[in-house]
Amino acid sequence: QVQLVESGGGSAQSGGSLRLSCVASGYIASDYCMGWFRQAPGQEREGVAAITSAGAISYVDSVKGRFTVSRDTATRTLYLEMDSLKPEDTAMYHCAAKPLPLSLRGVPCDLDRWFDFDYWGQGTQVTVSS
Repeated sequence: QVQLVESGGGSAQSGGSLRLSCVASGYIASDYCMGWFRQAPGQEREGVAAITSAGAISYVDSVKGRFTVSRDTATRTLYLEMDSLKPEDTAMYHCAAKPLPLSLRGVPCDLDRWFDFDYWGQGTQVTVSS
């Protein structure tokens, strides 16, 4: 079982920055994908960014060039550095993880398939004002 705990959300002005963190505990498969997903009220869940155990990264088009996903394997922490924030980035951000077969560890995760992720954190709210 994997437990995921997010932190770092809050309020920011348009154009500002925030950094989200997600600490993983429990058993984690050697090959995995970990990612960030967001959901605003009345909207569908959206994949934002993900990284595999081999370092393959994927981003949704709307955050490319503004957000950076990274991980620290020593502390089992996933990060999302969010720069140039926009009001449309306002949402609850969740960290999620899933094991991967060895053959896919080098392939960027499909962010549309959020339902494939087995483990989810409670989320951290990000609010961006104009």
